[in-house]
Order: sequence, then C-alpha cells, then structure tokens
Amino acid sequence: MKMNYFVFGTNDMKRAISFYDALFEGCGVSKVHSEGRMSVWANEEFMFGLAEPFDGKEATNGNGTMLGLNLGSAEEVSRLYVKALELGGLNEGEPRIRSGRFSAYVRDLDKNKICLFE
Repeated sequence: MKMNYFVFGTNDMKRAISFYDALFEGCGVSKVHSEGRMSVWANEEFMFGLAEPFDGKEATNGNGTMLGLNLGSAEEVSRLYVKALELGGLNEGEPRIRSGRFSAYVRDLDKNKICLFE
C-alpha cells in the first residue's frame, strides 16, 4: 500500500495557489488541475491538492495533521524552508537534524503544517 494523495483545505484558493505554485517551482511537481473548488499538483510519485471544503464551511487546519515532503537533500530542505517563509509561511522549526534526519517545519498561508525532510 502507498499513499495516493494528500489534500489541505483553504479559505483563499487564489492566495493558496500562488503559495504552492511558487513553492513547487523547480521541484518537478506541476499543477495538473485547477478548476472549481480544487487544485492539484503532481508528478509520477506524488499528488497534492488544495480544496475549498465541500460542505461550504470554513477550512481549518488539523491539530496534529502534517504533510511530510521528502526532498532528498539537506540543501533542498533549507532552500524550500527559506522559500516558504519568503512566501508568507510561518516557521515551525528551523532546519536541523531531528530523529536522525535533516528536517524543517513550516505552516502554509492557511496554517497547515508541512515537514520538509531529506
């Protein structure tokens, strides 16, 4: 079994798309769908989506919910960490070794938590 995709909710699709378009630029992940209440980025091994909640209620970030992105190198972890902060994301943990792996933590514009690791 392997994970097929991961979706974060958003309350401002246009702003969230700008954040993830810029964050994924140069990472081999491309937007493959952006219509209505959903946008999706993907490559051959990874699919990520943003959605305005189907029930029409406000999107909220989950306490304890986190997306982990394996970036393959400490340099890429550090680069995307800085880029996420430049795009308006929030620091949740500067790049360093944790549990034997180099990682960093950020929150996107809707306060969804992302772990960047090698």
